[in-house]
Amino acid sequence: MLKSAVFLDRDDTIIKDVPYLNDPQGVVLLPGAAEAIQRLNEACIPVIMVTNQSGIARGYLTEEILKAIHDRLVSLLVSRGALIDAVYYCPHHPEGTVEAYRMECACRKPSPGMLWKAALDFGLDLTRSYLVGDKTIDVETITKVGGAGILIAPDGAVVSGAAYIAASLPDAVQWILKDMRDRTEHQ
Repeated sequence: MLKSAVFLDRDDTIIKDVPYLNDPQGVVLLPGAAEAIQRLNEACIPVIMVTNQSGIARGYLTEEILKAIHDRLVSLLVSRGALIDAVYYCPHHPEGTVEAYRMECACRKPSPGMLWKAALDFGLDLTRSYLVGDKTIDVETITKVGGAGILIAPDGAVVSGAAYIAASLPDAVQWILKDMRDRTEHQ
């Protein structure tokens, strides 16, 4: 049987957003992020980060620097008892200045390419999965494959199509775990 997963955006979901972050030392976990991910780990739910990184196409950083940034992010989480099962990123942008990355692609959110790849890699049922992020494109991405989008909007903004509006990642995870329990009970 295919599994559910929780997909997480990176910036302003797990870490503090720094526009075009290009230094691993700039990675700062948001309050409660590690504990929220740890709760998903304890529930044996795959946690997969999906992030657009157009800074590569725009020439602000390389894939090697991005790997160092993500290695630091994962290391900080592990030191707090939390694990991300996989990281997928899109380095493309149709208006990029680096020719190799200047393109329309199927992996740049709101296209669901990263979700499809993860589904194949992990045996996931995307219709029973969730994506938590701070932008409407995160909600759009998961709804395109039948899953539930949770928008982190501390101001309580309402977004069409969002299954839940969360104040933070811990709030989103609490809602997801309850929703999963409710779904299991009604099967």
